[in-house]
Amino acid sequence: PPRVIALGFQLSEGRLVGPVDLFDDPGFDRARQIALEVADYMRAHGPFEPHRLPLEEMEYTTLPGVLEKLKERFFDAEAKENVVAQV
Repeated sequence: PPRVIALGFQLSEGRLVGPVDLFDDPGFDRARQIALEVADYMRAHGPFEPHRLPLEEMEYTTLPGVLEKLKERFFDAEAKENVVAQV
């Protein structure tokens, strides 16, 4: 889930005091609810960048190896032989 935080610190007599959650107020509850609804809506569209690095930058991670291992499980979702039901 999305997280938006605001930490407040105060310098008092040479000592750092805090942190205090500046959003710890019921006035921000509606904004948090809207942020969660928007995040759910965006997740419903499937993965898209920038949820991670662009594909060309992922070549130096384990992603290519994982994709190679899963290659046999991929299929063309739009191919007629893979269509389960017509709407």
